[in-house]
Amino acid sequence: MNALWYYAIGFIVVWVLALLFRKQLKIDIEGPLLMRKTTRLRGFIDSVANKSPRFWRWTMNIGIPVSVFFMGLMVYALVLSLKIMFNSPAVAIVLPGVDIPGSPIFVPLGYGIIALAILMVVHEFGHGIISRVEGVKIKSIGVLMLAILPGAFVEPDEEDVKKSSRISKLRIYAAGSTFNLIVALIAFLIMTGMGTFLIDPSFHSDGMEITSVVTNSPSTGILSTGMVIESINGYTVKDTTDFMQALNQTTIGQTVTFQTDKGTYTVKTGPNPTNSSKAYVGVRSQSHLVVNEGVSKSFGNLVPWIVFPVKDLLYWIFLLNFLVGTFNLLPMKPLDGGLIFEELLRYKLPEDKVKLIVTNVSWILIAIVVVLVVYGTVPGILKMI
Repeated sequence: MNALWYYAIGFIVVWVLALLFRKQLKIDIEGPLLMRKTTRLRGFIDSVANKSPRFWRWTMNIGIPVSVFFMGLMVYALVLSLKIMFNSPAVAIVLPGVDIPGSPIFVPLGYGIIALAILMVVHEFGHGIISRVEGVKIKSIGVLMLAILPGAFVEPDEEDVKKSSRISKLRIYAAGSTFNLIVALIAFLIMTGMGTFLIDPSFHSDGMEITSVVTNSPSTGILSTGMVIESINGYTVKDTTDFMQALNQTTIGQTVTFQTDKGTYTVKTGPNPTNSSKAYVGVRSQSHLVVNEGVSKSFGNLVPWIVFPVKDLLYWIFLLNFLVGTFNLLPMKPLDGGLIFEELLRYKLPEDKVKLIVTNVSWILIAIVVVLVVYGTVPGILKMI
């Protein structure tokens, strides 16, 4: 079944249960949001904040300029994406388990759910910890669901936030993304260390393993997950570089021959759903790694493979924390970047001008994001239906 149908079924089931058992489960419904608020875990946040307030303040003193840097970088990247989107759309909606044709990213369901859960908890607890460090009360903590997408939140007391100093507000606003970037950095360092000291010395690649076949793509019903591609049109494929070079030489409508460990298959390329000038076969792949003989003799074939699930999970924790954390720093409200941008403008400008600038910038950036997402994903989604 198409993964989008699972989301549709899940949406119906969750909302029916929420409406039927709203009082029993103490669920609040606000527009497309389902929320379950609680006062639990406030003690935990307090204890973390009180262990070393000076450490958290200095961490956020570094986090503020880092956030401002990524704010500017994200605006530049967004404008640049708008400039090149008609030639190479590269915007994706992150839905774990949903492989949108033409999307530059596919998040596996299991890894994606775990990574998103870590991302949201880290982000919201970051806001909560720094709020308490700055003397702002926490009104509630909870979980939410936007349509079918789960989330988490920490609700600081708005009146306390308003009474806080400007630097305190900046620390609170920057906390979520700063915590996400810290987690991304930790995951990246561990993942890199595993690759350098465990994987590279223990394995070698003998081809490209198909990890998924995109729904309704030219390869659907021909190639399948688990096949190892050994050559494309007679061109030997050992790694990702070989794979991309071979596919880049193909044209739309060309019949491509794949030699795999399961036999020889031919696929007629089609146009890329998000870039009609490029050929497209619709498979995602990764290097097919084989345990080196010496390692196999010493440790067997099972132990070296334990590192791969860990490394893959770390990769998605790194990528999603980095992407969502930096996107959240765009200077548009209601994102944290918009709040930071607004507070920075208040250093030099009167309130009426601040609101005018923030409102206009927010609407411009929102429009750009909508155009990029629609243009970059709708063609692919239509191919899935």
